[in-house]
Amino acid sequence: MTYDYKKGKERVEEILDNEITIPDSNIPTDEKFTFKNGYYSWVTAIFVDVRDSSKLFSKKGLENKKKTAKLIRAFTSEIIEILRETENFKEIGIRGDCVYAIYNTPYKSDILDCATKTICVNTYLKMLNKVLHGRGEEVFKAGIGMSTAQELVIKAGRSHTNINSKVWIGEAVTRASNLSSLGEKEFDDRLVFSKASYTNFIEGLKKGNADTSSQKVEGWFTEFKDEDGNICYHANVINKEFNHWIEFEM
Repeated sequence: MTYDYKKGKERVEEILDNEITIPDSNIPTDEKFTFKNGYYSWVTAIFVDVRDSSKLFSKKGLENKKKTAKLIRAFTSEIIEILRETENFKEIGIRGDCVYAIYNTPYKSDILDCATKTICVNTYLKMLNKVLHGRGEEVFKAGIGMSTAQELVIKAGRSHTNINSKVWIGEAVTRASNLSSLGEKEFDDRLVFSKASYTNFIEGLKKGNADTSSQKVEGWFTEFKDEDGNICYHANVINKEFNHWIEFEM
């Protein structure tokens, strides 16, 4: 064993003794992060999680695996395209069968923009499933979770190496992931929002749908409590223009 555990203990002690500088500000670019600072800011996370992925991934035979590879690429590529269309995203990627994105959202307009992205993803999945159905393929089921909270963001890993990453300490990322596991599983709806997300985007969503009564816009969402007693909302809101194209022109 070549690991120098004595030096390792010294490094651990040094990390634990360090004072962390934590300004309350917007999350900066990656190069501003060090192993001795962190940033505390409002963030919003979105997770898009495939249902029954173990069944999809475990199909036997090379041809089935190639077909699955195409399905997963189709699923992930366009969702990433939708989620990345903003300067506010600070991290975006794929975890197994899940596409996720994390955004700096200091203003309500930023949170509304994130909600709009989830609605676009929901509508895209309708398009994708129509394409798959037309090809005789199995359609996707997925949950789309979104949560907003103040997070402490730090750089973690091993200094002086390229093995490091940002770590989000708070509930936005964890809750978005948990909420995504409920869509098209606990409910028929795909979209699931935390209360903090909902209360910060609902007024903007009403204004953006001025031709629809406020009560009807609120009626798109159903309130419920998750297993921890937190108030959340599920919905099946879609982009009207996008959906019209799917239904009548695609």
